[in-house]
Amino acid sequence: MRYAVLGTGSVGRTLAGKLATLGHEVAVGTRDPSATLARTGTDAYGNAPYAEWQAAHPAVALVTFAEAAAGADAVVNASSGAASLDVLAAAGAANLAGKPLVDVANPLDFSHGTPPSLDPVNTDSLAEQIQRAFPAAKVVKTLNTTNAAVMVDPARVPGPHSVFVSGDDADAKKAVTALLESFGWPPESVIDLGGIATARGTEMLLPVWLRLYGVIGHPDFNFHIARA
Repeated sequence: MRYAVLGTGSVGRTLAGKLATLGHEVAVGTRDPSATLARTGTDAYGNAPYAEWQAAHPAVALVTFAEAAAGADAVVNASSGAASLDVLAAAGAANLAGKPLVDVANPLDFSHGTPPSLDPVNTDSLAEQIQRAFPAAKVVKTLNTTNAAVMVDPARVPGPHSVFVSGDDADAKKAVTALLESFGWPPESVIDLGGIATARGTEMLLPVWLRLYGVIGHPDFNFHIARA
C-alpha cells in the first residue's frame, strides 16, 4: 500500500520507518520539504535533524502534505495535536476523501505549562474534530496511548497489553486492525471501542500516561485490559 505520514517528528519518523520496512510505499508530508531538510539543529524534543533520518531512510519520500496525501491509499496523522486540523487542511480534503485516516495524535495543551492539559476534552475529542472537518475521510483513532517505539514494536513491553481503535467506518477499522497486527499487535490485544466518539476516552488516558512516565522513568510501558 501507499501511505502518507503527516509529521516529521519522532512519531512520524518511527511509523514511516516501520511502514517502509514492511514493504509499503511511504511518503512523509511536511509544509516545506526544503526547509525541513535544511534544519541542522535538534527540535524541541531533542530529535536529530530530519535530514539525518532521511539519509538513513532513502526509500521514504519527503514531500508536501498535499503531495503525500494525494498519492496515498491511507493517511497517518502523526502531527502535533494542536496543529492537526491545519496540517490536514493543507493536505487537502479531496486528497483525504474516501481513505482511512489513522489519527495517532493527542490534543495536548501546553498553554498553562507542563504537564499539559487536553483541549478538547470530555465532550469532544481531536478525532471527532477531524472527522467533522473532513467528513469524507474515514478517521480511525489508534496508537495514541503508547510511546512511538511501542506502537511499532509492542514486544518492547513484556506480556499482554492493549491497543484501542475508535471509528465510524467498519471497513476502515478492519484495515487499521490489520495494520496493527502487521506491527506485531496480537489480535486479542486490539480492542474496538466503537464509534469515533469513544476516542474521547483514549485521548483522556494521556494525562495518566504522562504521570506514569514520570514515575516509571522510561516510556516502555502500556495499559493492559484484563478481562474475565
